Amino acid sequence: MPLSYKRSVRVGELIQQTVSEIVREIRELDSGLVTIMGVKLSDDLLSCRIYYSVFGSNEDKKKVGIALKRNTKEIRRQIATRLNLRRTPEIVFVYDDTNENADKVFSLLKKIEEEK
Repeated sequence: MPLSYKRSVRVGELIQQTVSEIVREIRELDSGLVTIMGVKLSDDLLSCRIYYSVFGSNEDKKKVGIALKRNTKEIRRQIATRLNLRRTPEIVFVYDDTNENADKVFSLLKKIEEEK
C-alpha cells in the first residue's frame, strides 16, 4: 500500500515545481540564481508560504526579493492557469537563509578544529 500524504503536501509540491518554472521565465530575476527551497501550504489550501534562496550578492538578494513581491499577483495567476485548483492560495515569499547559516556553522567548526 502506498504512503499517504496530506493533500496540502502534495499540492505544495506541485506549486513548488510550478513556481520554479515561472521564476525562470521572469526577466527581472536575472540578477541572481533563485532557487525555490520549499512551500508550506495551509491545510485549507488558502494560504501559501514560498521559501526561496538567492546565490549572489546582498544587492542581488534585495533585487530578487523586490521583484518577487512585485510579481506576486502574476505568479499567482500563472499558478491558477497551470494547475487546476478550485481556489488559488494567497502567496507570501519568504527568504530562506538556511544555507547561509549552515555555512557559518561549518566555518566556525572548521576554525575550532584548526585551533586544536
